[in-house]
Amino acid sequence: MPDFSFEDRHGAHVAGVDEVGRGPWAGPIVAGAVVFERGAVCPKALALLKDSKKMTARARLKARDALFQEAEREHLWFCLGEASVEEIDALNIHQATLLAMARAVEGLARAPSYLLVDGLFVPKGSVPGQPLVKGDDKSLSIAAAAILAKVARDALMADLASAFPGYGWEKNAGYGTKAHQEGLALHGVTPHHRRSFAPIAKLISQDTSRAA
Repeated sequence: MPDFSFEDRHGAHVAGVDEVGRGPWAGPIVAGAVVFERGAVCPKALALLKDSKKMTARARLKARDALFQEAEREHLWFCLGEASVEEIDALNIHQATLLAMARAVEGLARAPSYLLVDGLFVPKGSVPGQPLVKGDDKSLSIAAAAILAKVARDALMADLASAFPGYGWEKNAGYGTKAHQEGLALHGVTPHHRRSFAPIAKLISQDTSRAA
C-alpha cells in the first residue's frame, strides 16, 4: 500500500504527479498534482487511496470525495492539467503527457518544493523531482493525483459520449475496445480522435483512398 515514505525523504510540500489517458484513441491527456499537509490529513481519507487501476469506479469516486473534503479543510492542494488531442497530435503522446503534468504542477495554489512523478520522466520546470515506477503503489501523493485525474477524465469522456454517441466512450474512456472499433466503422473519425495514433491514421488513410 502507498504511504508517505518517499515524501518524507524530501521535506514538506512534495507534490505527487500522475497522468491518465496515454493509451486511448480519443480524448485528452489529464494529469493530476497533489500536495498533502502531512500530519493534518484525515487517516480515513488516506486509507481509501491506492493504485487507481486496481479500484472500482465507485471506490475512486469515494476516494475523490474524501480528497475534496480534505482540500476544503486545506489539508491538501491539487490541480489538474490537460493536453488536448490537437497537442497530442502535434507534439506526440510523450511530450503531451509531460505538458499536461507541467500544467498541473504550475496550477497548484501551494508551490511544491519537490516532485514525485509516476513513471520514468519528470516534466521540465523549476521544481526538482524524481520519477517513480509504479509510483501510485508507493506514494500516497501520486495515488491521490492519479485518482483525481482518472475520475475527471472518465467524466469528461462520458460528456463527450453524449455529444458523440456510438463509440462507447462512457464505458471505454476512449480506449480501442470492440465497441469503439465498431463505432469507428459505423460513424467514422470524430474531432476528438487522435489522428497521430496508428489505428486512427489508418482509417483516415483508407477513407482518403476511397474518396480518391
